[in-house]
Amino acid sequence: MRNRMVLTVAVAAALIAGCDDAETGSAASTTPPTTTGSLVEAPAQPPGDTAPKRGTPSNDAGLTVTDLRIGHHQGYDRIVYDLGGTGTPGWIVQYTDRAIQDGSGNEIDVAGQSVLEVQITGSAYPFDSGVTPYSGPDPATDPSAPGIAGVYRTAVFEGTTQSFIGVNADRPGFSVTTLSNPTRLVIDIASP
Repeated sequence: MRNRMVLTVAVAAALIAGCDDAETGSAASTTPPTTTGSLVEAPAQPPGDTAPKRGTPSNDAGLTVTDLRIGHHQGYDRIVYDLGGTGTPGWIVQYTDRAIQDGSGNEIDVAGQSVLEVQITGSAYPFDSGVTPYSGPDPATDPSAPGIAGVYRTAVFEGTTQSFIGVNADRPGFSVTTLSNPTRLVIDIASP
């Protein structure tokens, strides 16, 4: 009984301290990823780690990108991939010298000083996931996020959605987090 009461108090404190505004993406992320419903702890400082990040999808993952949002927060810019379907995503996010499209091998011209490749594993084609895919601008941009030159493509190939983020700095630190209810992949990139 005492453990249940302590847990209830801890959850209530987390709800009060760290609610996520899904429209503006105002909750910040930490590394390693923390998923607690729609709550995420705020970082003590902008992300500083530039190493590749990996996560494993759930066994039942069949997700499609349904929306893409970009926003600016003090010290970092945020890209949110909204996902519809089943399960939780995996990811491989890393800097690359060239944006090479999976499947075709075509090079994509990505604006900015650096290119961050995002691979969302556990992806499904829209006809398999049963959800309407993202159909917004390519590239997606937001002038309020000065560190982001654009977010390019959300194409699915062999169970992976590939996207590229053009970054207006020389490989700044970044973090990757998942959120649920609804399912989202969140990338925070330190801004200049």
